[in-house]
Amino acid sequence: MEMRRAGNSGLSLSRLGLGTMTWGRDTDTHEAADQCRAFIEAGGNFLDTSSTYGDGDSERVIGGLIGTLFKREDVAIASKAGVSFPDGVRTVNNSRQTLIAELDRSLSRLETDYLDIWQIHSWDPHNPLEDTLSALDYAYSSGRARYVGISNFSGWQSSRAITIQETNSAKAPIVTHQVEYSLLNREIESEVLPCADETGVGILAWAPLGRGVLTGKYRRGVPSDSRAAAPHFVKHVEPYLREKPQRIVEAVCVAAEGLGFAPLEVALAWVRDTPGITSAIVGARTGAQLRGILASEEISLPDVVRQALDEVSAP
Repeated sequence: MEMRRAGNSGLSLSRLGLGTMTWGRDTDTHEAADQCRAFIEAGGNFLDTSSTYGDGDSERVIGGLIGTLFKREDVAIASKAGVSFPDGVRTVNNSRQTLIAELDRSLSRLETDYLDIWQIHSWDPHNPLEDTLSALDYAYSSGRARYVGISNFSGWQSSRAITIQETNSAKAPIVTHQVEYSLLNREIESEVLPCADETGVGILAWAPLGRGVLTGKYRRGVPSDSRAAAPHFVKHVEPYLREKPQRIVEAVCVAAEGLGFAPLEVALAWVRDTPGITSAIVGARTGAQLRGILASEEISLPDVVRQALDEVSAP
């Protein structure tokens, strides 16, 4: 699998990353190990998790694979902090105290001394940004995080954070920005992508398959084993089942049929090869599904197809 530099940093990541949001909850330890094995055998080296995935169980599963399935130094592990769900309510707290406490818990669950990338999960309007960024500085200077990043920031938010960190060589430089990007959601093209290009930050694209919708599996309804059928996921998928997203899905399926590819291969290749994208993060329910996704590494889109998809999915 092709390796790419994360922005202007020295960190090399596989251009496909393995997302682990369902690990420890919908994906058991056995399936997680099968996915991880398939990913590493395909040449992947980038695992993405968060302190909130499965209430920490995703990190615990990954921690159990270190030393048994792969050597720690052979895999780049990224995690995120700042979001929690007390009493089922999504809460963002990016205070220095909270973030550092979450970092220590993440490292304990992962059974490792460091993260390759530690990211602020979401913008917090209620805490001073300088206080938040000081937690990144602490993690970086103490060696708990080799690199640091942000996630789900808007254009102006990411620009402000990146610029603050650039003003002092003693501060931790922001090297990645993890944000949603797919043919069904191209919002980052207006400000986030230009900001990343100007500041030398690598984009880690989550949900490159439009939360699973671009696989084409929802064209004739909601499969009983799909994420849209799960109560904790349906609200994330439902917006992409409406009229305009479905027109884009149909265009992807037509392109895929003409090229002899699967729809997910076309959709993923489109994101993966967009300028500025360091890695596209993919998730799967089973190892078999992941092997199908990894097959996209073997394809590239003709310019005429890419242009047609650009036009049909234009914001």
